[in-house]
Amino acid sequence: MKAILILLTLSAIHLQAASTPNIIFIFADDMGVGDVSHNGGKAPTPHIDRLATEGMRFTDAHTTSSVCTPSRYGLLAGRYNWRTHLQKSVYFNPHDKPLIAENQSTVASLLKGAGYHTGCVGKWHLGIGWEFKEGFTATKEQAGQGWDIDYTKPAVTPTAHGFDYFFGIQASLDMAPYVYIENTLATAPATVVKAFHRKGAAAADFEAVDCLRDFAAKSVAFLDQRAAEPDKPFFLYLPLTSPHTPIVPSKAWAGKSEIGKYGDFVMETDWVVGQVLESLDKHNLAKDTIVYFSTDNGCSPAAKIDQLEKKGHKPNGDLRGHKADIYEGGHRVPFIVRWPGVVAPATSTDRLISTSDVFATTADILDQEIKPTDGVDSISFLPTLKGEAQQPRSAVVHHSINGNFAIREGYWKLCLCPGSGGWSAPRPGKGPKGAPKVQLFNLTKDPAETTNLHATHPEKVAHLTALLQLFIDKGRSTEGKIQKNDAEIVVHK
Repeated sequence: MKAILILLTLSAIHLQAASTPNIIFIFADDMGVGDVSHNGGKAPTPHIDRLATEGMRFTDAHTTSSVCTPSRYGLLAGRYNWRTHLQKSVYFNPHDKPLIAENQSTVASLLKGAGYHTGCVGKWHLGIGWEFKEGFTATKEQAGQGWDIDYTKPAVTPTAHGFDYFFGIQASLDMAPYVYIENTLATAPATVVKAFHRKGAAAADFEAVDCLRDFAAKSVAFLDQRAAEPDKPFFLYLPLTSPHTPIVPSKAWAGKSEIGKYGDFVMETDWVVGQVLESLDKHNLAKDTIVYFSTDNGCSPAAKIDQLEKKGHKPNGDLRGHKADIYEGGHRVPFIVRWPGVVAPATSTDRLISTSDVFATTADILDQEIKPTDGVDSISFLPTLKGEAQQPRSAVVHHSINGNFAIREGYWKLCLCPGSGGWSAPRPGKGPKGAPKVQLFNLTKDPAETTNLHATHPEKVAHLTALLQLFIDKGRSTEGKIQKNDAEIVVHK
């Protein structure tokens, strides 16, 4: 009888672990589909490759935008950024208010409500609610941003959006202030000027080259603590600062790749992934943990893509465009999921997904219903992870740095602009005179988006344009009660 009770207890524990797995989401910064070595990258990424070998690759995965602030919003909120006031560009200014509304659900708040301990380590870039000094005027020596912040006061940080713990930086690694924040307070005030591409206020001991190692150490410490307190499942969101500018591989990684500093930085990014996997193995947590790896948009031209390609490294593969663009190179990204015992190893799927789908997938894993106001652009891909048949995803909307739209349904993609909508040619306002105002591509026959079919398929242009407008008017792209957008939305810029 005692043996039977032990077996029943063990079975109950196993069932609980299966229904509430630990979850880690690693989000690299400005890293394209061709940057990982299992996709032909020339800088070795053995730890990301290990995830691909032990999990499932999504080969048609997309961020909700081709730049970082909006794509991070889409991931965490399950909602397109263009439904907010941020309908183009990214956050640059420490005065930018938090983009996630106070009462808005996130993947973290969903998990916290289900009993998870939730942590965020890394780059936030969704707005920090700093306290500012009244009537402050910077001196001539105080160059750049961040001097008017009162670093002694608590700020509105990820802990206001579902995270129990936060350690990281406000925005990109080239945007001041250059200070670490732990939970709601800066760990040290900004007292000196530093320039990591842009000049600004910085803590005296803050150095961009240290960030990856610091984020790795904090992530490992988080996992050590969770292993020591196994009463709760955990969620770790790890948005990295690399290989975004400044491209600053540490001394240990300098010269390690055959393609230069950018390759070295990609390798160090992969090393952080390895530190997380090593910690999971050390604590015997891997079997109960879902690990996602993805990136916030495609590789940036700041990486000097043309020079990398001459060395045989194609950061965005054979896709057209790069970061900031409406073309595939801007928003098609690596996306890998490892979940031992559920996801078959060394598998891949061409299912079309958006990173916004993580919200609904998480709810599906927890067997929770989503409120009508939540995850309005999110569709679960849990059946695909389980290897089950699943209906193709409905249309996905893409967005560029300039606020230009594209909509994808099946293999058809309609760009509601005459060019890239971003930084590659033809740039907004720089295209040839009389160029068509829209671009229609068949991605099965033309994955490089070279042939505009709008003139020969006007019915498809009309259908996709109407579908995009429907998604706008309904305040959602999924089934459910009509919702409100936060601002007026203009399709044709």
